[in-house]
Amino acid sequence: MLVVTRFDVPEAESGSFLPRAQAALAAFAVRPGYVRGRVARAADDPTAWVLTTEWIGVGAYRRSLSSYDVKVDAAPLLSLGRDEPSAFEILHRDEADAAPVVQSSRRAADADQVGVGEASGPASPLHPHPHPQA
Repeated sequence: MLVVTRFDVPEAESGSFLPRAQAALAAFAVRPGYVRGRVARAADDPTAWVLTTEWIGVGAYRRSLSSYDVKVDAAPLLSLGRDEPSAFEILHRDEADAAPVVQSSRRAADADQVGVGEASGPASPLHPHPHPQA
C-alpha cells in the first residue's frame, strides 16, 4: 500500500518542513508493516512537497497512526497535507532489478456502497441493531 500526502509549503517554511517530515518518517519507520518512505520537493515548484510511505497493507498503516510517536511526530504534519485521497493500493510494481509484478485489487466488491462500521454483517436475532446505543 502506498500513502501519498502532498503539501503546499511556503518557501520561507521549507527549512523547518524537511526536519519535521524526517521526524514523521522516523516515527513511521519503526512501526510493524512499514516498507519505506520518502520526502520530496517538486523540481519546478519549491512550495510543492510530498511525503510517501509504503506499507505491507492498509491495516499496518492504520495501526501505525495509533502509535504515540506517530501521533506526536507525524500526525501534526499530516494534518497540514492537502485534503485529498492519500492511500492507494499498488496494482503494478516494476523495479529495476526485478520482473514486473501485477496484483489484483483487494478492495471489497461493495467498498463503494458500505460505510465505515457497516461492514460487520447483517443484524442477528441476538443483536438486532448492529450499532447499539451506549
